[in-house]
Amino acid sequence: METENLTLSSPWMEYYRKLEAMFQYDEDVHLVMDNDQPEIKIMVDNPVKAEALAKLLPVDKEFGNVTLAITVVPSNAEATKLNLLKWAFSGNPVISYIQDSDTPFGCFHYVVFSKEVAQYFNDNMRDINGNTSTLYENLARDLFGVDPDICYCTDTVDFEE
Repeated sequence: METENLTLSSPWMEYYRKLEAMFQYDEDVHLVMDNDQPEIKIMVDNPVKAEALAKLLPVDKEFGNVTLAITVVPSNAEATKLNLLKWAFSGNPVISYIQDSDTPFGCFHYVVFSKEVAQYFNDNMRDINGNTSTLYENLARDLFGVDPDICYCTDTVDFEE
């Protein structure tokens, strides 16, 4: 066994590698290590995720006489209505997908909801259970308003949990 290639990692480098392992499959998170400072910059494409990581991770971490700075850098993604919808519905199974489509009339943003009926209690005397039944696209229009560039619609395939 050759020992000339055997080196010990610094504790701050081990901490970086732990972060790297934790987020290696997350497309929203990109890590940069600056050994000279030492500092870890965590570039996050999703502002909600960036805020969560900034609250969860320490601002700096002490390793003996070395202080590792940890900086979470949110993206400059504009908080457009479409981006807000993407962030708000991330991981929510009532959304099938969100897609941009170029049409002869311009680019439209389609927020495609699951092909399911949404029900909520509403003292509806016309329903034996007092419920109102509707599509998620109708709820979205009522809750988030109508925008000329955003089209709420319903998928053609059934909902999968």
